[in-house]
Amino acid sequence: MSDHDLVSPAPESEAELAFEGALRPTRLAEFVGQSRVRGQLQLLLDAAELQQRTPDHILLAGPPGLGKTTLAMIVAHETGKPLRMSSGPAIQHAGDLAALLSSLTPGEVLFIDEIHRMARSAEEMLYLAMEDFRIDIMVGKGAGATSVPLDLAPFTMVGATTRAGLLPNPLRDRFGFTAHLEFYEVEELERVLARAAGLLGLEVDATALTEIARRSRGTPRIANRLLRRVRDYSVVHRISGVDAVRAALELYDVDDLGLDRLDRAVMSIVLERFDGGPVGLSTLAVSVGEEADTIESVVEPFLVRIGMLTRTPRGRVATRSAWAHFGIARSSGTLFDDGL
Repeated sequence: MSDHDLVSPAPESEAELAFEGALRPTRLAEFVGQSRVRGQLQLLLDAAELQQRTPDHILLAGPPGLGKTTLAMIVAHETGKPLRMSSGPAIQHAGDLAALLSSLTPGEVLFIDEIHRMARSAEEMLYLAMEDFRIDIMVGKGAGATSVPLDLAPFTMVGATTRAGLLPNPLRDRFGFTAHLEFYEVEELERVLARAAGLLGLEVDATALTEIARRSRGTPRIANRLLRRVRDYSVVHRISGVDAVRAALELYDVDDLGLDRLDRAVMSIVLERFDGGPVGLSTLAVSVGEEADTIESVVEPFLVRIGMLTRTPRGRVATRSAWAHFGIARSSGTLFDDGL
């Protein structure tokens, strides 16, 4: 396992999937945090039940690891209907989507993760499916091709995206409700960790939970993974409490602010090689050997949120806080976020 795997936005193995699955709440009442979204979803589901109809289509937008997949599962559980799961990258042709939609049963919940990465031809088919529960199948080719309408069973679409701005307006407009998930506060992550520790049968004191929560980047998925690493360290080295937390996270290169190896690599490039910036996204990605999308969707949001990095029209620029945190002497004429 590499250092960055510890806070990767996606599960890396069947063991990780099983671990995360065991900790997922099954009802909105059990879901910690996102109180506004929970209230909005509860109203939507209650109204649909009272009116004996399928709930409106739901779009869940926000950074990785905040609970979008869990909320989709909860929607299916609360409605008592099956859940069908897919992802945008897996739907690269209209035929892929047609096969998926035509096999849905009445009231079924269809969850498409990373929906913004779906093929354009499939997106256009989805417009009609979401609005009229119907799709048009093209039969034949060329001048002799004909369109055959196919009625679909009423269903609820739940889409998840980390890049809501990449969704075309016609698709976004067909969702009856859009939820914007926010990063968690430390107190909320403490509750997430306390619940996880209870389910795993771990005895963790409040100070240790706070220490893990502070370094979890406002993300429950990362908090649960750090808890697992701390548990492993405690078992091997036979120590517990906040000492085990600090030692384990030091071993995995997670510092007091939650910065990991990749975060520090990015900031090192900006501060040392480019004297605080500005520096472009593609240049950063090449310099640290990562995909630009990883830098933009995983690393940058956290660095911006904690005030270490700013985005400007000319590129990424380090803030005064970044220079102070890394203890690097800056040269005269260095740009700051408040001096552009």
